[in-house]
Amino acid sequence: MTAIDPTAHLTAEQIEELGRELDAIRDEVIAGRGEKDAAYIRKVISAQRKLELVSRGVLLFSFFPPAWLIGTAGLSVAKIMDNMEIGHNILHGQWDWMRDPKIHSTTWDWDHVSPADQWKHSHNELHHTYTNVIGKDNDLGYGIMRVDEDQKWHPFHLGQPLWNFINACFFEYGIAAYDLELGKNLHKRRRKNPEFRARAKAVGRKIRKQVLKDYVIHPLLSGPSFLPTLAATFTANLVRNLWTHSVIMCGHFPEGVQVFERRSIRGETRGQWYLRQMMGSANISGSKAMHFMTGNLSHQIEHHLFPDLPSNRYAEVAVKVRALFEKYELEYVTGPLPKQVFSAWHKVFRLSLPNKKPKAKTPDREQELVAA
Repeated sequence: MTAIDPTAHLTAEQIEELGRELDAIRDEVIAGRGEKDAAYIRKVISAQRKLELVSRGVLLFSFFPPAWLIGTAGLSVAKIMDNMEIGHNILHGQWDWMRDPKIHSTTWDWDHVSPADQWKHSHNELHHTYTNVIGKDNDLGYGIMRVDEDQKWHPFHLGQPLWNFINACFFEYGIAAYDLELGKNLHKRRRKNPEFRARAKAVGRKIRKQVLKDYVIHPLLSGPSFLPTLAATFTANLVRNLWTHSVIMCGHFPEGVQVFERRSIRGETRGQWYLRQMMGSANISGSKAMHFMTGNLSHQIEHHLFPDLPSNRYAEVAVKVRALFEKYELEYVTGPLPKQVFSAWHKVFRLSLPNKKPKAKTPDREQELVAA
């Protein structure tokens, strides 16, 4: 919540017109979906599975250092592909229109400790509905960080750079924890809630499945390479977690990205929802390979505007969306990965310290529109 509202120059009519223009972009993509898009996701899934299979085959000989390096690198990339361009986007329903039961948000399982149905609830339903709304969006600061100057500072926040780094290393477990809303459910009475217990058991089963696959079955299949394969799998998971966390941080936490109070979304219209997605997200610039490895979440702004559109279409959509930012005189927050990572971590450190001076409160957007 900045002292100066970057959308204050827009009238209510302009905001709704912006919403209609964004609806038109979405409708155009939906009307144009077809076999080329379907072939894309099938090709990506096939490539990922082949890369993982080859990498695990190389790790059979991982007692040789070159084989360990090649196998670990390949497995790291395969796990990133599985989580980012495949799992995340399929679970968003981006490919449900194909009506392929093998590539559908209701049937897909991914290489992750968070059960798909719980992730879809916390991510698709909560995060994408309440993007960057303090107290409503669990992805905002992951429940462990101060994310805005107007939030009350506590000495606990001094450690948030450390908490954030630990969360980055074990990111998939952090996601599972806040899918469960573990913080507020640790109270003894809440822990006994049947619904929470059922969800906790589902997470436990998923964790056991992943641990058994990664740290028991595959290392055992490697025979004399058991320990090197074990280390390789741990390293690949670490690389995947650090990469995924970095991409998510760059999409929602760099300087220039806005956060919102609960009161600001009362009576929110379609156009206002679109505007919040635009102001609450940031992009990462780079090559096609960069976009692919981020699951096209380097186009985070476009993803938040249109979370159910096929990810391979975000690059073409971004051109039209950026033109709307310029038309309505809004800041399109973007930059190369190193810049965005530095900006996000700088913000983590800055907000871990108490404010030197109290910030002026952002005017209530609802009151502004009434006045207009």
